[in-house]
Amino acid sequence: MVYISKTNKFFFYIQGFWRGIVPVKSYDKKIDELYKIVSKENLFKIEKRVDYYNKIQESKKGFHSGTQVKDLLKPKTPKSYYFDAYEFARFFPADYPIDFKFGDVNTILDYPMICKSRPIKGNNENNILLNLDKARHFVNVKGDIDFLTKENKLIGRAGVYQQHRIRFYEQYFNNPLCDLGQVNKREGNPNWIKPKISIADHLKNKFILSLEGNDVATNLKWIMSSNSIAVCPPLTMETWYMEGTLLPDVHFIGIDADYNNLEEKLQYYIDHDKEALEIINNAQEHRNQFTNKAVENLTSLLVLK
Repeated sequence: MVYISKTNKFFFYIQGFWRGIVPVKSYDKKIDELYKIVSKENLFKIEKRVDYYNKIQESKKGFHSGTQVKDLLKPKTPKSYYFDAYEFARFFPADYPIDFKFGDVNTILDYPMICKSRPIKGNNENNILLNLDKARHFVNVKGDIDFLTKENKLIGRAGVYQQHRIRFYEQYFNNPLCDLGQVNKREGNPNWIKPKISIADHLKNKFILSLEGNDVATNLKWIMSSNSIAVCPPLTMETWYMEGTLLPDVHFIGIDADYNNLEEKLQYYIDHDKEALEIINNAQEHRNQFTNKAVENLTSLLVLK
Protein backbone atom coordinates (compact mmCIF):
# COMPACT_ATOMS: atom_id res chain seq x y z
CA MET A 1 0.00 0.00 0.00
CA VAL A 2 1.32 3.43 -0.97
CA TYR A 3 1.93 5.75 1.97
CA ILE A 4 2.39 9.47 1.35
CA SER A 5 4.40 11.24 4.06
CA LYS A 6 3.24 14.86 4.35
CA THR A 7 3.64 17.48 7.06
CA ASN A 8 0.37 18.24 8.85
CA LYS A 9 -0.26 21.95 8.19
CA PHE A 10 -2.10 22.54 11.50
CA PHE A 11 0.76 21.17 13.60
CA PHE A 12 3.27 22.93 11.35
CA TYR A 13 1.77 26.33 12.21
CA ILE A 14 1.43 25.49 15.91
CA GLN A 15 5.09 24.48 15.96
CA GLY A 16 6.06 27.64 14.06
CA PHE A 17 4.44 29.94 16.63
CA TRP A 18 5.78 27.82 19.51
CA ARG A 19 9.37 28.28 18.33
CA GLY A 20 8.93 32.02 18.80
CA ILE A 21 8.34 31.48 22.52
CA VAL A 22 10.77 28.76 23.57
CA PRO A 23 14.36 29.85 24.41
CA VAL A 24 17.16 28.07 22.54
CA LYS A 25 20.92 27.58 22.67
CA SER A 26 23.27 29.83 20.74
CA TYR A 27 24.02 28.82 17.17
CA ASP A 28 27.62 27.87 18.07
CA LYS A 29 26.45 25.50 20.81
CA LYS A 30 23.80 23.99 18.56
CA ILE A 31 26.31 23.51 15.75
CA ASP A 32 28.83 21.88 18.13
CA GLU A 33 26.10 19.56 19.39
CA LEU A 34 25.21 18.47 15.86
CA TYR A 35 28.86 17.98 14.87
CA LYS A 36 29.13 15.32 17.60
CA ILE A 37 26.32 13.17 16.18
CA VAL A 38 27.00 13.47 12.45
CA SER A 39 29.37 10.96 10.84
CA LYS A 40 32.64 12.04 9.19
CA GLU A 41 31.30 10.88 5.82
CA ASN A 42 28.24 13.08 6.22
CA LEU A 43 30.35 16.03 7.41
CA PHE A 44 32.24 15.94 4.12
CA LYS A 45 28.95 15.94 2.20
CA ILE A 46 27.60 18.77 4.35
CA GLU A 47 30.60 20.96 3.53
CA LYS A 48 29.95 20.50 -0.19
CA ARG A 49 26.27 21.25 0.21
CA VAL A 50 26.89 24.40 2.26
CA ASP A 51 29.24 25.70 -0.44
CA TYR A 52 26.58 24.88 -3.03
CA TYR A 53 23.77 26.72 -1.26
CA ASN A 54 25.81 29.70 -0.07
CA LYS A 55 28.40 30.70 -2.66
CA ILE A 56 29.36 34.00 -1.02
CA GLN A 57 33.12 33.85 -0.51
CA GLU A 58 33.53 37.05 1.53
CA SER A 59 31.43 39.73 3.15
CA LYS A 60 29.62 41.86 0.60
CA LYS A 61 28.99 45.51 1.31
CA GLY A 62 25.94 47.04 -0.25
CA PHE A 63 22.24 47.50 0.21
CA HIS A 64 20.60 45.99 3.30
CA SER A 65 16.86 45.93 3.82
CA GLY A 66 17.09 46.59 7.57
CA THR A 67 15.30 43.37 8.52
CA GLN A 68 16.51 41.40 11.54
CA VAL A 69 16.09 37.84 12.77
CA LYS A 70 13.27 38.94 15.11
CA ASP A 71 11.28 40.19 12.09
CA LEU A 72 10.72 36.56 11.11
CA LEU A 73 8.34 36.43 14.11
CA LYS A 74 5.99 38.78 12.23
CA PRO A 75 5.06 36.44 9.38
CA LYS A 76 3.34 37.72 6.28
CA THR A 77 1.89 35.58 3.52
CA PRO A 78 3.27 33.07 2.67
CA LYS A 79 3.75 32.37 6.41
CA SER A 80 5.42 28.98 5.89
CA TYR A 81 8.57 30.70 4.57
CA TYR A 82 8.93 32.72 7.78
CA PHE A 83 8.45 29.64 9.97
CA ASP A 84 10.94 27.58 7.96
CA ALA A 85 13.57 30.33 8.08
CA TYR A 86 13.03 30.98 11.78
CA GLU A 87 13.47 27.29 12.61
CA PHE A 88 17.21 27.90 12.21
CA ALA A 89 17.57 31.68 12.43
CA ARG A 90 16.24 31.56 16.04
CA PHE A 91 19.63 30.21 17.21
CA PHE A 92 21.21 33.54 16.21
CA PRO A 93 20.78 36.83 18.13
CA ALA A 94 17.40 38.44 17.49
CA ASP A 95 18.99 41.71 16.32
CA TYR A 96 21.24 40.08 13.71
CA PRO A 97 20.56 41.52 10.24
CA ILE A 98 19.10 39.04 7.77
CA ASP A 99 17.87 39.67 4.24
CA PHE A 100 15.31 37.38 2.67
CA LYS A 101 13.16 37.12 -0.43
CA PHE A 102 10.21 34.80 0.12
CA GLY A 103 7.90 33.24 -2.46
CA ASP A 104 8.74 31.94 -5.92
CA VAL A 105 12.08 33.46 -6.89
CA ASN A 106 13.06 32.88 -10.52
CA THR A 107 15.59 35.66 -11.07
CA ILE A 108 19.09 36.37 -9.79
CA LEU A 109 18.88 38.79 -6.86
CA ASP A 110 20.70 42.12 -6.67
CA TYR A 111 22.30 41.45 -3.28
CA PRO A 112 22.66 38.40 -0.97
CA MET A 113 19.32 37.17 0.35
CA ILE A 114 17.92 33.97 1.81
CA CYS A 115 15.44 32.48 -0.64
CA LYS A 116 13.86 29.21 -1.76
CA SER A 117 14.92 29.14 -5.41
CA ARG A 118 17.25 30.52 -8.03
CA PRO A 119 18.13 30.09 -11.72
CA ILE A 120 20.63 27.29 -12.30
CA LYS A 121 22.60 29.23 -14.89
CA GLY A 122 24.40 32.51 -14.39
CA ASN A 123 26.13 34.04 -11.38
CA ASN A 124 23.49 33.12 -8.83
CA GLU A 125 25.56 33.59 -5.66
CA ASN A 126 23.24 36.29 -4.28
CA ASN A 127 20.44 33.73 -4.07
CA ILE A 128 21.37 31.88 -0.87
CA LEU A 129 19.25 28.74 -0.62
CA LEU A 130 17.48 27.54 2.50
CA ASN A 131 14.89 24.77 2.66
CA LEU A 132 11.77 26.94 2.56
CA ASP A 133 8.14 25.88 2.05
CA LYS A 134 9.35 22.35 2.71
CA ALA A 135 5.98 21.09 3.96
CA ARG A 136 4.70 21.54 0.40
CA HIS A 137 7.80 20.50 -1.49
CA PHE A 138 9.34 17.67 0.53
CA VAL A 139 6.60 15.03 0.29
CA ASN A 140 7.82 11.43 0.48
CA VAL A 141 6.41 8.21 -1.02
CA LYS A 142 6.71 4.84 0.73
CA GLY A 143 5.44 1.39 -0.22
CA ASP A 144 5.06 2.10 -3.92
CA ILE A 145 4.29 -0.79 -6.31
CA ASP A 146 6.96 -2.19 -8.61
CA PHE A 147 7.77 -0.18 -11.75
CA LEU A 148 7.22 -3.18 -14.02
CA THR A 149 3.59 -3.55 -12.90
CA LYS A 150 2.68 0.04 -13.76
CA GLU A 151 0.86 1.39 -16.82
CA ASN A 152 2.98 2.33 -19.84
CA LYS A 153 1.78 5.91 -19.75
CA LEU A 154 2.85 9.42 -18.89
CA ILE A 155 0.45 10.92 -16.33
CA GLY A 156 0.19 14.67 -15.83
CA ARG A 157 -2.12 16.84 -13.75
CA ALA A 158 -1.24 20.49 -13.33
CA GLY A 159 -2.35 24.07 -13.33
CA VAL A 160 -1.81 25.09 -16.94
CA TYR A 161 -1.13 28.83 -16.87
CA GLN A 162 2.41 29.30 -18.15
CA GLN A 163 3.15 29.27 -21.87
CA HIS A 164 5.59 26.37 -21.64
CA ARG A 165 2.92 24.18 -20.01
CA ILE A 166 0.32 25.27 -22.58
CA ARG A 167 2.70 24.28 -25.39
CA PHE A 168 3.18 20.80 -23.91
CA TYR A 169 -0.57 20.23 -23.61
CA GLU A 170 -1.15 21.49 -27.14
CA GLN A 171 1.32 18.90 -28.44
CA TYR A 172 0.37 15.89 -26.35
CA PHE A 173 -3.09 16.18 -24.78
CA ASN A 174 -4.58 13.63 -27.19
CA ASN A 175 -1.50 11.43 -27.46
CA PRO A 176 -2.23 7.75 -26.61
CA LEU A 177 0.95 7.51 -24.52
CA CYS A 178 -0.25 10.35 -22.29
CA ASP A 179 -2.98 10.96 -19.73
CA LEU A 180 -2.93 14.72 -19.24
CA GLY A 181 -5.33 16.95 -17.36
CA GLN A 182 -5.61 20.63 -16.53
CA VAL A 183 -6.80 21.18 -12.95
CA ASN A 184 -7.43 24.95 -13.20
CA LYS A 185 -10.85 26.04 -14.49
CA ARG A 186 -9.78 29.55 -15.38
CA GLU A 187 -7.31 30.25 -18.19
CA GLY A 188 -5.77 27.40 -20.13
CA ASN A 189 -8.13 25.36 -22.31
CA PRO A 190 -11.55 24.19 -21.03
CA ASN A 191 -11.22 21.03 -23.13
CA TRP A 192 -8.20 19.96 -21.06
CA ILE A 193 -9.94 20.17 -17.67
CA LYS A 194 -9.93 17.00 -15.57
CA PRO A 195 -10.35 16.48 -11.81
CA LYS A 196 -7.33 16.42 -9.53
CA ILE A 197 -6.07 12.94 -8.68
CA SER A 198 -4.12 11.63 -5.71
CA ILE A 199 -0.41 10.95 -5.67
CA ALA A 200 -1.29 7.25 -5.34
CA ASP A 201 -3.25 7.43 -8.61
CA HIS A 202 -0.31 9.13 -10.31
CA LEU A 203 1.90 6.24 -9.18
CA LYS A 204 -0.11 3.67 -11.14
CA ASN A 205 1.82 4.94 -14.16
CA LYS A 206 5.46 4.40 -15.08
CA PHE A 207 6.07 8.01 -16.08
CA ILE A 208 5.00 11.26 -14.41
CA LEU A 209 5.22 14.66 -16.09
CA SER A 210 7.27 17.19 -14.11
CA LEU A 211 7.19 20.63 -15.73
CA GLU A 212 8.55 23.66 -13.95
CA GLY A 213 5.99 26.28 -12.93
CA ASN A 214 6.89 29.71 -11.56
CA ASP A 215 10.15 28.18 -10.35
CA VAL A 216 10.80 24.45 -9.82
CA ALA A 217 8.30 21.63 -10.37
CA THR A 218 6.74 20.91 -6.96
CA ASN A 219 6.16 17.23 -7.76
CA LEU A 220 9.75 16.34 -8.71
CA LYS A 221 10.81 15.47 -5.15
CA TRP A 222 8.01 12.99 -4.44
CA ILE A 223 8.31 11.43 -7.89
CA MET A 224 11.99 10.76 -7.19
CA SER A 225 11.11 8.98 -3.94
CA SER A 226 8.78 6.61 -5.82
CA ASN A 227 9.06 3.75 -8.31
CA SER A 228 7.87 5.95 -11.17
CA ILE A 229 10.11 8.18 -13.28
CA ALA A 230 9.91 11.95 -13.69
CA VAL A 231 9.85 13.21 -17.26
CA CYS A 232 11.31 16.72 -17.62
CA PRO A 233 12.66 19.12 -20.23
CA PRO A 234 15.99 20.78 -19.29
CA LEU A 235 15.83 22.10 -15.72
CA THR A 236 16.33 25.84 -15.33
CA MET A 237 15.62 26.43 -11.61
CA GLU A 238 16.90 24.92 -8.38
CA THR A 239 16.17 24.83 -4.65
CA TRP A 240 17.52 23.07 -1.54
CA TYR A 241 17.02 19.86 -3.57
CA MET A 242 20.01 20.86 -5.74
CA GLU A 243 18.16 20.36 -9.01
CA GLY A 244 21.23 21.75 -10.77
CA THR A 245 23.08 18.51 -9.95
CA LEU A 246 20.41 16.27 -11.51
CA LEU A 247 21.23 14.70 -14.87
CA PRO A 248 18.83 13.76 -17.70
CA ASP A 249 18.50 10.00 -18.24
CA VAL A 250 20.34 9.47 -14.94
CA HIS A 251 17.90 10.93 -12.39
CA PHE A 252 14.92 11.58 -14.68
CA ILE A 253 13.95 11.05 -18.31
CA GLY A 254 15.16 14.12 -20.14
CA ILE A 255 13.24 15.43 -23.13
CA ASP A 256 14.18 18.27 -25.45
CA ALA A 257 13.15 21.84 -24.65
CA ASP A 258 10.73 21.76 -27.63
CA TYR A 259 9.26 18.45 -26.32
CA ASN A 260 9.46 16.89 -29.79
CA ASN A 261 11.21 13.68 -28.70
CA LEU A 262 8.75 12.74 -25.94
CA GLU A 263 7.25 9.68 -27.67
CA GLU A 264 10.69 8.40 -28.63
CA LYS A 265 11.99 8.67 -25.05
CA LEU A 266 8.92 7.09 -23.46
CA GLN A 267 8.97 4.16 -25.85
CA TYR A 268 12.67 3.65 -25.27
CA TYR A 269 12.23 3.23 -21.51
CA ILE A 270 9.12 1.07 -21.99
CA ASP A 271 11.33 -1.24 -24.06
CA HIS A 272 14.41 -1.01 -21.78
CA ASP A 273 13.31 -1.91 -18.26
CA LYS A 274 16.83 -2.29 -16.91
CA GLU A 275 17.80 1.28 -17.79
CA ALA A 276 14.51 2.59 -16.40
CA LEU A 277 15.17 0.83 -13.10
CA GLU A 278 18.65 2.38 -12.97
CA ILE A 279 17.11 5.85 -13.23
CA ILE A 280 14.72 5.01 -10.37
CA ASN A 281 17.62 3.81 -8.22
CA ASN A 282 19.66 6.97 -8.94
CA ALA A 283 16.65 9.18 -8.23
CA GLN A 284 15.93 7.51 -4.89
CA GLU A 285 19.59 7.73 -3.90
CA HIS A 286 19.57 11.49 -4.53
CA ARG A 287 16.27 11.92 -2.68
CA ASN A 288 17.43 9.92 0.35
CA GLN A 289 20.27 12.33 1.18
CA PHE A 290 17.66 14.80 2.50
CA THR A 291 16.13 12.43 5.06
CA ASN A 292 18.73 12.63 7.85
CA LYS A 293 17.38 15.26 10.26
CA ALA A 294 20.72 15.98 11.96
CA VAL A 295 22.40 16.47 8.58
CA GLU A 296 19.65 18.80 7.38
CA ASN A 297 19.75 20.83 10.60
CA LEU A 298 23.52 21.23 10.59
CA THR A 299 23.61 22.13 6.91
CA SER A 300 20.91 24.79 7.42
CA LEU A 301 22.71 26.37 10.39
CA LEU A 302 26.04 26.48 8.55
CA VAL A 303 24.43 28.13 5.55
CA LEU A 304 23.11 30.89 7.81
CA LYS A 305 26.35 31.19 9.75
